[in-house]
Amino acid sequence: MLLADTAQKRKPPRKSLDPNDAVDIWIARWLRIKRIDIVRRYGCDPRRIYEIWEGSKFPESRQRALKEFNKRYPSLKDRVDFGKHRRIPKNEHHPDQLTMFAEIEI
Repeated sequence: MLLADTAQKRKPPRKSLDPNDAVDIWIARWLRIKRIDIVRRYGCDPRRIYEIWEGSKFPESRQRALKEFNKRYPSLKDRVDFGKHRRIPKNEHHPDQLTMFAEIEI
């Protein structure tokens, strides 16, 4: 019981993110900071990070982050991929994958 109590005390408190945090999260993504480090910094559920990157939460933050990134890191703007986040489904397979085996004759 004592170990569980100390483990509870070490966990950072969960906090809700605000629009300024969302701008910093976008900038952290473009600087290639690991997702786990971003989650630890803000003490939030990882799904909240993906909500920001997908644009379902604070959709205007991406444009603000672009302007801020160009101000803070002008020398990096031609080396960064500013593309939008794409969700890659785990269980969805493209039907063309099966055609790879159609030509094999045994």
